[in-house]
Amino acid sequence: MKPEDFDYFLPEDLIAKYPVVPRHKARLMVLNRKDRSVEHATFWDLPEYLDEGDLLVFNDTKVLPARLYGRKPTGGKVEILLTDYIRPDTWKALVGGKKIRPGLVVEIAEDFKVEILEHIEEGMFLVKLHGEDPLKLIDRYGRIPIPPYLDREEEEIDRTYYQTVFAREEGSAAAPTASLHFSEELLKKLKDRGIRMTFVTLHISYGTFKPMKVDDIRKHKVDPEYVKVPKGAVEEIKKTKEEGKRVVAVGTTVVRALETKPFEPFEGWTDLYIHPPFEFRVVDALITNFHLPRSSLLVLVCAFAGRDFVLKAYKEAVERRYRFYSYGDGMLIL
Repeated sequence: MKPEDFDYFLPEDLIAKYPVVPRHKARLMVLNRKDRSVEHATFWDLPEYLDEGDLLVFNDTKVLPARLYGRKPTGGKVEILLTDYIRPDTWKALVGGKKIRPGLVVEIAEDFKVEILEHIEEGMFLVKLHGEDPLKLIDRYGRIPIPPYLDREEEEIDRTYYQTVFAREEGSAAAPTASLHFSEELLKKLKDRGIRMTFVTLHISYGTFKPMKVDDIRKHKVDPEYVKVPKGAVEEIKKTKEEGKRVVAVGTTVVRALETKPFEPFEGWTDLYIHPPFEFRVVDALITNFHLPRSSLLVLVCAFAGRDFVLKAYKEAVERRYRFYSYGDGMLIL
């Protein structure tokens, strides 16, 4: 299969520029893989499609305000976008400015500097953060790295809505967007219906969105990302399976985290790239947003539900004017 086999037409005005408020009012397209049916609802209706004892698995990564602005010793401006978490003080980053080379130290503030360690490729560098408690300094001086296709600057609303209500593990360069639709009220409604919840962590990097520049999708590579699947989450998953209930992954990052080492707790790195054909051993259902054409994320969804069925659903979503991408609507695949 080629990247163009995962293409679709999207009018520009369907790209959501701002989030829906409240979160749970976003629309929800429900796909049933057994009978190839499609229904239309909202996230507030989600409990109606789940059974008591089903398990929702969320990604609790926290988006850092990873866009930093600083100056070289000569006074030249530099923009740094932290993209790939390695350690709290070490990241891969896209660096914009003139004469960027290893050894350069960029001053973000008096108490916060970024050293360029190594050139990786094109505008990507390995950088080291200097200052007491780098994550706190990022939070103090950085800006939320909203997606470039929003075609606007960060606004106050992004500080709240480009973050899940349960975000706690700092280290992500982008939001796990399927989870953005879950408000405190919706989580309570789900719990009251007897639907269980657990959490894993996958820090989302620039590599998740890397374009597929190959002639065969099987040749595409996904950059390694930090992942943690706790023992407690694995136990919840095993219990759910034993009871004949469904494990529902909230987002493609959760799918990759769970399917990297099925039914095993682990902490480390994953470069799992899911494409057709793929045997899903853990995940029974998927909640996900509408993804960019020719992206590895769309390929993953097609591996789960079938390319023809998914692209047909995307076409219907366009016709019904669903909102697309990070701040857009979502789908539940059963």
